[in-house]
Amino acid sequence: MRGRHLVLTLPLLLGLALPAPAAAAVDVSVQIGVNVPAYPELQPVPDYPVYYAPGLPANYFFYDGLYWVYVNDNWYSSSWYNGPWYLAEPAIVPVYVLRVPVRYYRVPPPYFRSWAPAEPPRWGAHWGPQWEAQHRGWNQWDRQHVPAPAPLPVYQRQYIGDRYPQREQQQQIRQQQYRFQPRDEKVRERLAAEARQQPAPQRPAAPAARAIESTPPAQQQREARERDAQPAQQQRAARERDAQQQQQQHARVQEERERHQQQQEARQQQQQAQERQGREREQAHARQQQQQEQVRHQQEQAQARQAQQQQREQQAQGQQQRQQQQMQERQQRPEREQQQEQGERRAQRPPHQSGRDRNNND
Repeated sequence: MRGRHLVLTLPLLLGLALPAPAAAAVDVSVQIGVNVPAYPELQPVPDYPVYYAPGLPANYFFYDGLYWVYVNDNWYSSSWYNGPWYLAEPAIVPVYVLRVPVRYYRVPPPYFRSWAPAEPPRWGAHWGPQWEAQHRGWNQWDRQHVPAPAPLPVYQRQYIGDRYPQREQQQQIRQQQYRFQPRDEKVRERLAAEARQQPAPQRPAAPAARAIESTPPAQQQREARERDAQPAQQQRAARERDAQQQQQQHARVQEERERHQQQQEARQQQQQAQERQGREREQAHARQQQQQEQVRHQQEQAQARQAQQQQREQQAQGQQQRQQQQMQERQQRPEREQQQEQGERRAQRPPHQSGRDRNNND
């Protein structure tokens, strides 16, 4: 394709150190090995004013009117989806591009693998303490007041293949088709510098005088009116198409936000349900322990009552045995007393009387 590959300068090929360029400066376009044959499908990064291209095998983003690509440890920017690409020094890359989490890099470098997917890359560790000192707090911002994403330049969808414009045509087409003004100062500087890199389009040569003279005046006027009306009609149709595409894109962005909000609400409801289930399990466990404690207490009381009953029964049996023994003793006492009285009487009688008594008894 034309106008989409850049040539590296000799110092870059030799790996020599270059002085840091000014914030608004851009290098000549370079070949970065990323070829996008048609306008890519871009999706918003949730809660960020940045889009990414999930279907491309590249770290490809769109922010505030410019495309951004991270390849070979360098950032590149362009106002058209397939370049030409211009090298962007780390100091001039917008912070919202740098804040995009690691998971949205489709071809992350190997050193990204040890970093948290939900967090942005650790640019301070990668670019060194000097960059980190100049960008303190770059990853801290008010997440409740994130700017709205810029409308996508969907007018570029019609420019594919041989219709992709040359560098000198891109600036003019963009000014006619894309009315969005970037909010980020660094993006505005990049666009201004890119415009200076592109030469002004050449005007078509005027028709030969003889050809004009050979055309009747009425026909000349009609053709002139048609020529004047065609650009206006084309511009009006392009504006209507662009407005319709922007509305569709806005609807998709709104739908994505609503879907993201629904997912958050679903996660919150799921979390609340899990917490409620946890509380119910704890309450059920507490009730079960309480029931077990009551059953154990009832068993202990039953065992105590049974022990008391057994003790009373044993006491009653002992008392009954004592009463029986006392009755037996009372029954045996008269016989012993009678025998004792008879023995006492025999002991008081004279001996001879006792013999007669024995004889009588005999």
